[in-house]
Amino acid sequence: MAENRVGKLILGKWSTRTLVAVAVGAALFGVLMVYGSIPVFTNTNLTTAMVIPVVVGGLFGPLPAFVTLLVGNTLADLIGGWGFWFDWSIGNGVLGFFVGTLPLYGARIDEGIFKVPHAIIYAVVAILGNALAFGIITPLFSSIIYGADLEITFLQAFAAGVSNTVVLIVIGIPLLVLLSKRFAKRSNLTEEA
Repeated sequence: MAENRVGKLILGKWSTRTLVAVAVGAALFGVLMVYGSIPVFTNTNLTTAMVIPVVVGGLFGPLPAFVTLLVGNTLADLIGGWGFWFDWSIGNGVLGFFVGTLPLYGARIDEGIFKVPHAIIYAVVAILGNALAFGIITPLFSSIIYGADLEITFLQAFAAGVSNTVVLIVIGIPLLVLLSKRFAKRSNLTEEA
């Protein structure tokens, strides 16, 4: 029974609302990657687009956040005229999945539940997700798909991972707190001590 519940949490909440959120989130992610970022290293930016997986992942779960960032990064490549870098799209998708795991450790943003332990776990997961997505996944796919020079890819991935982590933690945690408070007020839920 618990495995079934975990499976549902990983798949996320899929409905028409989810599909719209994924589509709008992917479009916003693509636009913000191109126009809402500051260069930090060659072909690597500190971007406001990282707030998108926080919202989509927090409200809909890991798989919707994965799809949002996978498609969103592909759109960014298209909008920016950079060509298609599927290695980075896959890496961003993996990062989105990790960010969206909030319900797996008890954070229920849409029910108004996001406490200090959830914030700490979220920060650790954001760091580990970035390390996996840009320290292993992106360089691996860069090598497999494009035969890329791994030294440059690792440097770009490191810069991306650090800048993503900063945005996910510094902006993401307060955003999750605000979202959870908004939903708590909406549902008039109160938690007893």
